[in-house]
Amino acid sequence: MPIASSKGELLAIDGGTPIRKTLLPYGRQSIGEEDIQAVVGVLRSDWLTTGPKVGEFEEAFAERVGAKYAVSFSSGTAALHGCAFAAGLQPGDEAITTPMTFAATANCILYQGATPVFADVSADTLNLDPEKVGARITPHTRAILPVDYGGHPADMDAFSELAALHGIAVIEDASHALGALYKNRRVGSIADMTVFSFHPVKHLATGEGGMVTTERGDYAGVLRRFRNHGISSDARQRQAEGQWHYEMVSLGFNYRLTDIACALGLSQLQKVDANLSRRRKIAASYAMGLRDLDAITLPAVRTEVDPAWHLFPIRLNLDKLSASRTRIFRALWAENIGVNVHYIPVHRHPYYRDRFGYRGGEYPVAEGAYERLISLPMFHGMTDGDVADVIAATRKVILHYSANSESTTRTPARPFGSRT
Repeated sequence: MPIASSKGELLAIDGGTPIRKTLLPYGRQSIGEEDIQAVVGVLRSDWLTTGPKVGEFEEAFAERVGAKYAVSFSSGTAALHGCAFAAGLQPGDEAITTPMTFAATANCILYQGATPVFADVSADTLNLDPEKVGARITPHTRAILPVDYGGHPADMDAFSELAALHGIAVIEDASHALGALYKNRRVGSIADMTVFSFHPVKHLATGEGGMVTTERGDYAGVLRRFRNHGISSDARQRQAEGQWHYEMVSLGFNYRLTDIACALGLSQLQKVDANLSRRRKIAASYAMGLRDLDAITLPAVRTEVDPAWHLFPIRLNLDKLSASRTRIFRALWAENIGVNVHYIPVHRHPYYRDRFGYRGGEYPVAEGAYERLISLPMFHGMTDGDVADVIAATRKVILHYSANSESTTRTPARPFGSRT
């Protein structure tokens, strides 16, 4: 694989030739002819909304992750809201989550009128730190919402122990982690409720969509009613029974996933193992191609997990670079590498600052990481050529901006993935 020189190669941002002729996005769906035919089959059927494909998809998904129940939703956000409702969150309650996530994880707490409480993250994985969570539990705490950042499972045993001690629920946001393993257990079979997302950049795409898995029948029942206006039966059940009567037993929402989406989900589910394998190979290639660069830190992988690699977030060692994160980000885009940043810490968004008075500095590990994070492209449809382009462009830009050209690389101390 070609290696860019440190200072001699003119960057595209400065007028040089880009590594790629066209933009490589950070994420992209992969849809095959079999997926299209699955959707067409539904379009020709009697059911477009909540029909037979919904139950088929839920059963197949539950089996895939090793859970007893799976309940589909119209999005991962809707699934999170359903979990917050099922856990009984209400005004006056608190739930603890991470600032290093997409805003939906915290917003679902607000939807129930409860208060999101943040705790800082662990420096290696950027997952929620159980010790910091323990220090923030109060008599008002009703749930903990860890996030499997980038596809690396959170420390679920520690959170389960905290939850058992205090009599609270654990809602695992596994939107990044379909297929990941934690201590040889499948993500989706561990927490009280686990949330998955089927956004196009995820391992399984339904357009928009989400799923909650759980071992508890009472949670599953509440979740099914909540996604269907709080009604105790659905239209397909009523048609099968030849009756019209239904009852709204709680206040719910229209969060149902369609048969169209579920048909696509069933087709995509057959490819999850292959998609995971490809993402893991891409991650290994990145680590091998970049691990000698002293100016970046590769994502850590703890020994007891096998991540799903939704993201490949590197951290810039800015003290060893002569450019800011913004400049390096733009330089990579100029090379037609569509990098991204995950995430702006939730408490730094204007809504949270204005409502809760956050001013920055409250969660130094998450905030310090955010200032240095760049996500490299990661999706299972990437070719070997795409991967090589990302490595070449990253080396080209990082070596160019390395503050000390005499000390830009290091001898690798250990193999991927920088396991701790």
